[in-house]
Amino acid sequence: MTNNVLLNNVSHQNLKVITRFGAEYGNDVGSVLVFPTEFVELQKEYAILFRQNPETQKYHATALLGLSQNENLFLNPTLGSGWDAYYIPAIVAKGPFLIGFQSQDSDNSKTAVIHIDLDHAKVSQEEGYPLFLEHGGNSPYLEHIAKTLNVIHQGMVLQDVMFDLFSELDLIEPIDIEIDLHNGEKHTLIGNYTINEEKLTALSGDQLEKLNKMGFLHVAYAVITSLTNIRRLTDIKNSKK
Repeated sequence: MTNNVLLNNVSHQNLKVITRFGAEYGNDVGSVLVFPTEFVELQKEYAILFRQNPETQKYHATALLGLSQNENLFLNPTLGSGWDAYYIPAIVAKGPFLIGFQSQDSDNSKTAVIHIDLDHAKVSQEEGYPLFLEHGGNSPYLEHIAKTLNVIHQGMVLQDVMFDLFSELDLIEPIDIEIDLHNGEKHTLIGNYTINEEKLTALSGDQLEKLNKMGFLHVAYAVITSLTNIRRLTDIKNSKK
């Protein structure tokens, strides 16, 4: 169950949020949703894969964290943060927060506001980072959360446009990932998609220009480059055996 409320500096003046990551906070998952607004950062450490909803036929992007559903190989309880990577996917980094929209009576517009799940395991009165400064104003941590939520919000706006263009240019292809571990264990990850590099490089000048002008050319290459991180994930898994 969740208990989402609009965050404010009066009712929540003394509220704190634990910033560590771990299985106890629901972070033991094999993949998480990611967004085109963070692909450039993600591709440095994670494999970015596409999945398709069988009902809507729409694509979404994920970052691979483990080789099975409840395995996150980036979790490391010996580290202060609990997460062994420089960049943490926005959907994870946001913790108990989510973005909402508040209607403005004057012009019928909507303003983005931050909500918090008060029943989330990371929300505390005793430990963690404060959300507001003692004499008013947002804490640096809350400012960071606002930026993280914006990455998600803008990414959600862009992702359908991106996938529509990738589909129009016939760039999306299925990929099956087979991993052999040192102990003889084998893993096959199916149902994933990626960018076809040969088709990308074979695009016409006009098509490349369109892809570039819409801001998705470097994003496509980030997806392709990210696949090298599957080897890193394999190395992490082997080191734990």
